[in-house]
Amino acid sequence: MKATTIDKNILPPNILLEDGAVFVMNKPGGLLTQAPPGIDSLELRTKHFLKVRDEKPGKVYLGVPHRLDRPVSGVISVVKNVRAAQRISAYIRDHKVNKTYLAVVTGTPPEPSGEWKDFMRKIPDQARSEIVEPEHHDAQEARLNFCVLASDGNKTLLEIELITGRTHQIRLQCSHRGFPILGDEMYGSQVSFGPQTTDLRKRWIALHARRLVFEHPISHQTVDQTAPLPDCWQPLERLTRDC
Repeated sequence: MKATTIDKNILPPNILLEDGAVFVMNKPGGLLTQAPPGIDSLELRTKHFLKVRDEKPGKVYLGVPHRLDRPVSGVISVVKNVRAAQRISAYIRDHKVNKTYLAVVTGTPPEPSGEWKDFMRKIPDQARSEIVEPEHHDAQEARLNFCVLASDGNKTLLEIELITGRTHQIRLQCSHRGFPILGDEMYGSQVSFGPQTTDLRKRWIALHARRLVFEHPISHQTVDQTAPLPDCWQPLERLTRDC
């Protein structure tokens, strides 16, 4: 069999776990989860990795049951067959996938922990969301639990557990309360974060998918993976030292 040619312009994915049909990856900020053909994404990198490693002659299937926003880093799962993709998608619909995030925001919430509940919608034909009244015809309930882990008076490290998974939910709910995530200019941040670049599409924000827990779709064992904090979080070490 002829070896598959390696495209050196396509970076390899950062694999935290490979267990049968399941991959758990650590996605960098500034990288799309999925994209049209030929555009860099986690999906493209993983397909290329599999095509080369497994010497696959044709197209490579990759299921992407959930996504992370482009500027968000952290743990995400992808799968290698349709059955696994369908089962994880069902787990997500049934709220059987636990997702924990770390976020650094400007300011400090008045309460040390609690639940934030809003109604929001994705704005048509725009890559952003907004808070709306519950009666709005596009309104979707958005809920999360938060806990203040550390604060220096100006910035606060939050641990966030998603209850629902709406487009830009964490980013919007933080901003709506006056606590924008560092680097998130779309939702009101005036503080830079992450690797400096003039390409707005490759910018990071201080939101990291820290931990992902779900049932393996084939073996039914518990998958529990934590993504280490990226190097660009080091300036925030005073807040994150106990994480």
